[in-house]
Amino acid sequence: MGVMSRQVVPVCGNLCCVCPALRASSRQPVKRYKKLLADIFPRNQEAELNDRKIGKLCDYASKNPLRIPKITDNLEQICYKDLRYETFGSVKVVLCIYRKFLSSCKEQMPLFAGSLLEIIRTLLEQTRTDEIRILGCNALFEFLDCQTDGTYMFNLEGFIPKLCQLAQEVGEDERTLRLRSAGLQALSYMVRFIGEHSHLSMDLDEIISVTLENYPSLQSNSKRVMEDKLNLESLDLLVQGFPKLEDPSTDITKKDPLLLKAVTGTEIDYVLNTAKDPTYWSKVCLYHMVKLAREATTLRRVLEPLFHYFDTENQWSSEKGVADHVLMYLQSLLAESGDNSCLLLSILVKHLDHKNVAKQPILQINIINTTTKLAQNLKQQASVAILGAISDLIKHLRKCLQNSAEASSTGNDGLKLNTELQFALEMCILHLSKKVGDVGPILDLMAVVLENISSTAIIAGTTISAVYQTAKLIMSIPNVSYHKKAFPDALFHQLLLAMAHPDHETRVGAHSIFSLVLMPSPFSPQLDQKTNISQKVPSESFSIQHESFLGAEQINGKSMEGKAVFSVSGKYAVHPYHGHILSGALTDGQHELSSFRLSSHQVSLLLSSIWVQATSLDSGPANFEAMAHTYSIALLFTRSKTSSYMALVRCFQLAFSLMSLSLDQEGGLQPSRRRSLFTMASYMLIFSARAGNFPELIQKVKAFLTETTVDPFLELIDDVRLQAVYREPENIIYGSQEDDVSAMKTLSAVKLDDKQLKETVISCFLTKFSKLSEVM
Repeated sequence: MGVMSRQVVPVCGNLCCVCPALRASSRQPVKRYKKLLADIFPRNQEAELNDRKIGKLCDYASKNPLRIPKITDNLEQICYKDLRYETFGSVKVVLCIYRKFLSSCKEQMPLFAGSLLEIIRTLLEQTRTDEIRILGCNALFEFLDCQTDGTYMFNLEGFIPKLCQLAQEVGEDERTLRLRSAGLQALSYMVRFIGEHSHLSMDLDEIISVTLENYPSLQSNSKRVMEDKLNLESLDLLVQGFPKLEDPSTDITKKDPLLLKAVTGTEIDYVLNTAKDPTYWSKVCLYHMVKLAREATTLRRVLEPLFHYFDTENQWSSEKGVADHVLMYLQSLLAESGDNSCLLLSILVKHLDHKNVAKQPILQINIINTTTKLAQNLKQQASVAILGAISDLIKHLRKCLQNSAEASSTGNDGLKLNTELQFALEMCILHLSKKVGDVGPILDLMAVVLENISSTAIIAGTTISAVYQTAKLIMSIPNVSYHKKAFPDALFHQLLLAMAHPDHETRVGAHSIFSLVLMPSPFSPQLDQKTNISQKVPSESFSIQHESFLGAEQINGKSMEGKAVFSVSGKYAVHPYHGHILSGALTDGQHELSSFRLSSHQVSLLLSSIWVQATSLDSGPANFEAMAHTYSIALLFTRSKTSSYMALVRCFQLAFSLMSLSLDQEGGLQPSRRRSLFTMASYMLIFSARAGNFPELIQKVKAFLTETTVDPFLELIDDVRLQAVYREPENIIYGSQEDDVSAMKTLSAVKLDDKQLKETVISCFLTKFSKLSEVM
């Protein structure tokens, strides 16, 4: 009796009459959730969705949170039993209950989140039933949608492989498309979730791969027009608001009228179809990936697997691949969110060095053409990313020129491909340079490229050629940062060093770049994008530059004292300093092509550099032509200075010094070089006399320039230009023993009165410049 009585009355009942255990049994707490679950899942009939009863259960759970674990245990048992017998009516109801928990019991989420995630994992593993896996995807993105922090980050990341597997289902039937769409939809929410919480998944490569696998089914024109009307964010919102994929028969008119008030019937049909379209959800994934890439490091992390997919799947070709379409879409998103659209191009150019691409010219051409298309969509801005991309492209252009040189010497069949690659690189440099909008930063960039020029002849030559090609491409870009300033010091310094390079072709190229930057030709034809840019050896550039030198009638608008008129035959018959003086600006009547000047210090350095180069033991006709051309530029660019006569004096001094060196048999130079030096010094005297308007000196210099005294490898054209003459191979080779014998005979025939010439120059100076003291 004692034991039985204790089951009814507590042991302490005779001691405390107010114990709670003595209250009436009707007042004992009842496990009400069991009755609520029994109402929702009756035993005698198939479970049906009853919002009112589910609402009661959620209200009970929110007021009695300690009962939630018991409730979830019961829900799990019901769900797993239904899955085991493959009767899925109760599964949908269980998911509806959890969905209601997510909205009404957010504060109690830690109590049921683990149970829900385990159910979702089980649903995604039901490979025999697509409908159940779709239910699992929908439950997962609804769970993701209500997360406010990263508490369940690592739990959720475990679903990524399953979702990727769903997105890779093979087939184009409606069932498979719905399954892939469901997987991609959940995956897009997963990407958004990890992006919002600054987390980079270890499975990001796989996410990008499956996203792009579903992207190639490019949309029809009608879909594109509709997407233009409905931007991606609003479209995403509409798709969320419309019927879930497991219940496509739901009446759309019952949805929120505020969501649908601005949507037409055609747009409703489009949104319904979009919910089942994997292509759309792949775009949503890309959209969230861009949002994830908030800085350079994360953007590079996103783009690297993207580029790798394009490489391995051969997607770079504009005819067969989707790289153009995908990257232009990403570029538009990056442009909306900040300045990372420039960074996209920089990373894309750096991809040319990747081991998958480096030795595949066709792949490189396609990548560069894609970069060019993206460059055309950029806004004009001198960003560090764009300048870095141009720098990388110049380096690739140098490698391309080197490959061309090696291929031409060995007869390599890849020469044609290499030429196409060179054209693609030059067009990309051109379009990117135009987006910079100012030639100044690009000139500074060219100086950096020349800074570490190699001492090896072929590498130095191709570096100079690449910079020269870049200079040709940027001639039409206006000058803002260096407007009416001296020639950029950084580039000038590097060019002076290159002019003294051991390789004679490199020295010629440095002169080419200097003259091209200082005096861009307003008559150069525009680049034809359909044909290769004509390739010219740097030594040929002086004749081209001289055409512009002769064709620019308007230089600075200031009349030159003396009005020296030079008669020039050819297409352009007006000399640049006919009636005007040169101050560094050439105009084509519409645009100012350059506004550089040469400072007195720079002119002095140029003249000193010419002296050093003239004494080089391996100079050829092209070198003497280059030095003469630079000498004429240095002289002309001093005409606007108040102390121009002093520069003219220094020019005469250099010319006389070089002439004396050319006639000195003990100077150490080859006879052929001394003969060329004598011809160049004579040209310098004639040109200086014309600049100073000393006609009597011109006649005296020309008097000793006869057919027997001039260099047959150099030609003085109209007294204003010295041009190298290239003989046929069967004739005498420049610098050979036979040529040296001929040069000795030429030099011995020179009858020069050096003292008389100097006195004539001094007399002209004293007459023309009355305040000038005798300095020579």
